Formats: sequence, structure tokens, C-alpha cells
Amino acid sequence: MMTTRRLWRWRSNPLKRREDVVEAWIVLLAWVVAVVGGAAAGALTAQATAGLLAQQRAHRHAVHALLLTDARPSATGPWSGRVLVETPVRWRSPNGEPRTDRALVKSGLRAGARVVVWQDDWGKLVSVKPANSTESGLEAGFFGLGAALAAGAAGYGAGALGRLWLDRRRMARWDREWGLVEPRWARRPG
Repeated sequence: MMTTRRLWRWRSNPLKRREDVVEAWIVLLAWVVAVVGGAAAGALTAQATAGLLAQQRAHRHAVHALLLTDARPSATGPWSGRVLVETPVRWRSPNGEPRTDRALVKSGLRAGARVVVWQDDWGKLVSVKPANSTESGLEAGFFGLGAALAAGAAGYGAGALGRLWLDRRRMARWDREWGLVEPRWARRPG
């Protein structure tokens, strides 16, 4: 009984209109696009994100740098000791030559302190350390989930717009038919 009720659009019925058949196909297609397309988009996005983060891990390296000036916070307040400030640092590139640039370090450090900074394969500083494998897996999963939800919502939205168009078409058809039938039923005086 439940299966028959769910598949009512596919049963043969003398009252079934062409719009009912089109609506059945739209609903089926919307669900297939939402589920299969969402899963594919999520898997591809998660895989691409994991690859990008693995590439970052392979090409970013921690190096020790020497702080050239005091790392003073730009503002004073209860949180001023816990902020990162941009300060000049000196380190050695992968080929051994000394380099100087600005890096984000914890405020409150004195000139001459040793800090850990991250550089790429060419010796250029990067602002963010690469995510470890656990963080990469979580980040890839969240990006994949977001892509799956977006693709699923797009499929569902397209199906909803198709059904809205069919509903408007059905209403317009019923209005025309009622305009033909209603005068015969209604007995108006005068």
C-alpha cells in the first residue's frame, strides 16, 4: 500500500495529465542529481583539497629565525600579550644564503630571540604553517561536505523550480477550463 501511494505518479490512471508525467520525471531527475551529483562533487572537492594540503605540507618547511627588533604589540590592553605582530626576522634559505623579511611572531619577544617561521622550497616566507594530516583530513572533509550540500541544493532547487513552473501551468489550464464550465453550472439572475 505504501509503495503504491509513493509511486502514484507512475501508475496508469485515466485522470493523469501530461504534466503529472513530466512532474514525475522532474522529481526523479532532481533526486538523482541531488544525490549522485552531490556525492560526486563532495568526493572530488575533498580529494582536490587533500591533494592541495598534502602539496603544501611537502613544500613548506620550518626554519629557525632570529628576531631583529622587539615584537611590540601595536595596541595595549588585556589581550596585547597574546597577539601576533609583524616583525623583521633573519634566517637562512635552503641554499644557505641569509634572508631578511617580516614574519608574524608572538608579541613581547625581544630582539635576538629565536622563533620558528615557515618557508617554501625557494626560501620565501609563508604566513601559515601547513596543516598536519589530521587537520588536512578534517578540512578536506568539511570542504567536501560543503560542496556536496551545494550541489545537492542546486539539484533540489532546479527540481523545485520545474515543479513550480508545472503548477503554474496546471493552474492556468484549470482557470481556462473553469471559465468554460462555470457558466453552465451557475444560474445567475438577470
